[in-house]
Amino acid sequence: MKEIKALELQMAELKEAKEKLAKLEVNFDKSKIIVAEKKREVKALENKVKSLKKDLAIYKTLVEIKTILWTKIGHSIADQLTSIQTIHDQIELIEIAQVEIQKAKTLLGNMPEQANKLIHFLNTHTREQLATLDVKDRTGTILTMKKVLTMRNFV
Repeated sequence: MKEIKALELQMAELKEAKEKLAKLEVNFDKSKIIVAEKKREVKALENKVKSLKKDLAIYKTLVEIKTILWTKIGHSIADQLTSIQTIHDQIELIEIAQVEIQKAKTLLGNMPEQANKLIHFLNTHTREQLATLDVKDRTGTILTMKKVLTMRNFV
């Protein structure tokens, strides 16, 4: 009997040991699954890091390209700025010239028509006829009239 009880006790201990072993195997399997999942997560994170490094390299390259482009655009605008300033200066000069031309036109009035008539008159009369009219220098007078016509041509 004692031996049966001892065997029963050993059986009970064996049963407990088997249960503990089963629990340990279950826990071991679970830990294997968790380790596998963690490895997958680590691998995914490593891939993400690689991707981000590539993106960062591309971003740096793009920043450098943008900097170069904006620098060139700035130089181009600076080069054209002098041309634009020259154009504005020319526009101001044209406006001043138009005002002066308008003044000259107003000053000339109908002098060009009168100058043509006087030149025609001086050329159709003789020196003696002009002397009686107190015109001593026909050539000088005609040149003075030509100045009026030249001024009209400039205007």
